Amino acid sequence: MNQTSIRYFVAIFLCFALQTASVSYADLKVQPLLRSLDSPWGMAFLPDGEVLITMKEGALLRTDLQNKNPRWIEGLPDSSVKGQGGMLDVALHPNFETNHWIYLTFTRKVSGGYTTALARGVLKSNSLDKVVVLFTANAVNTGGRHFGSRLAFDNQGYLYMTVGDRGEREFAQDLLHHNGKVLRFHDDGRIPEDNPYVGRLDALQEIYTYGHRNPQGLVFDERSGRMWLHEHGPRGGDELNLLKSGANYGWPVVTYGREYSGFSITDKTEMPGVESPVFYWDPSIAPSGLTIYRGNLFSDWEGDLIVGALKYQLVTRVQMSGDIALGEERYLGSRNERIRDVDVGADGALYVLTDGNDAQLWRVLPE
Repeated sequence: MNQTSIRYFVAIFLCFALQTASVSYADLKVQPLLRSLDSPWGMAFLPDGEVLITMKEGALLRTDLQNKNPRWIEGLPDSSVKGQGGMLDVALHPNFETNHWIYLTFTRKVSGGYTTALARGVLKSNSLDKVVVLFTANAVNTGGRHFGSRLAFDNQGYLYMTVGDRGEREFAQDLLHHNGKVLRFHDDGRIPEDNPYVGRLDALQEIYTYGHRNPQGLVFDERSGRMWLHEHGPRGGDELNLLKSGANYGWPVVTYGREYSGFSITDKTEMPGVESPVFYWDPSIAPSGLTIYRGNLFSDWEGDLIVGALKYQLVTRVQMSGDIALGEERYLGSRNERIRDVDVGADGALYVLTDGNDAQLWRVLPE
């Protein structure tokens, strides 16, 4: 049986695996929508209410959550599964309803090893057309760690892409390497003239911020104009950061984390010229997925940041007052499911994507 046939039968199984029963957990109601997903990584809602879900193995699922019609998208860029890498994030162009462009980040095999790449294509029913690889990071090695990678557009149409340090932490402070950076592009991959390092010979022009470890959460708040990012620390030191053009976020010279062995990485948790996190987790929760709540179902959550956690297997709400974090509330830890991504739907519900080879998509509502 070829890969297309396998995906067809999996899609049929997913159709029958759709759930409607809800289960209540500590003031929240969880409604499983999809089951038996194979290592999903990112999701994006289409204007008609359908959802796109990337699968690490190199697949993209499109499904209508109401009419139970899952199908696979053909014509994806070639990706490689390597350690933590594979098919990663997906995002829609701000003018998707007219141009139908979607963007994908993925692990790409190149000379010398693997790295994180960015592609764009036109979504036509169940296929991608006019697929172009817009960018390939120079963060190349043979390892399988810290690819990043999340995508977000701001209100000026700029596209932001995160790249992890790839396990080579020393390059996170080096402006001639993409390791540990947030990059900013025009929607066609060109470099904006107002990027902070344009015109410098000692820096890569697409870099927007640097000093990151492994950023797997990125969201733009249309209302406030702020771009938020979170990143994995080592043993402790997960950070929630507010992005500022040209800023250094410290890794590895400044961190609240320690080596996995317990030994110190640095004795510095702050330094002049380094942006301090708005919030941090110690011990580490292994954050993955980030969204801001703007909706009418959770009245107390308005403007708060919602973070998924792989290690602690929960969803945490960071309570915000402008750009100041007041504290956090944790939910769904009793489910014992690693959380890979979170998003807010047009209906105001929280959508949660779990991790692994028997993962689920949940709709989360107030009790």
